[in-house]
Amino acid sequence: MEQHRTRPPKDGPRRGTPPPAQLPPQARRGPAPAERGARQGRVARPAPPGPRLPGPRLTGLGSGLFSTVGMLLLGCLDQLLFGASMTVYGVLFLPVCVLTALWVRGGDLLTAPVILPIAFALGLFPVADGNGGLLARLMGVFTGLATQAGWLYGGTLVAGVIVLVRRVRWVRRRRRRT
Repeated sequence: MEQHRTRPPKDGPRRGTPPPAQLPPQARRGPAPAERGARQGRVARPAPPGPRLPGPRLTGLGSGLFSTVGMLLLGCLDQLLFGASMTVYGVLFLPVCVLTALWVRGGDLLTAPVILPIAFALGLFPVADGNGGLLARLMGVFTGLATQAGWLYGGTLVAGVIVLVRRVRWVRRRRRRT
């Protein structure tokens, strides 16, 4: 029995259509983005004027490195400029929390509230009070964690709220697409 094909093979063009090189430029590229939006019932919005803040999308590892290195540098800066003020260190922790929560990409959102307490603890090493060696420095870090728990919890809570809001928006966008 002989089988007849009703369609051409998937790797070749259909009969009667010219090769892409012979098509006019508009037919090759498809409709412009504004036309596509109009066809789908959407109106194209112009970009907001003015400069925009950078919006990098960090992976989970990248956001962990960003927050840890940022807190270490801020701890050293606090040691140099303010004489290891724990209050200044806690205040500087809040923008790092906000930036980490805003810059982590959608798939890794839930890592931000987990890595921020680790970054806070590692950044305490330059600020911790301890002049008698490693054990004294570790004791200073643990004391700093105990006395500055309000800043730690507050920053982690702010990051958690930002991450949850972003996660809900991300899930809603994905559901609308399907």
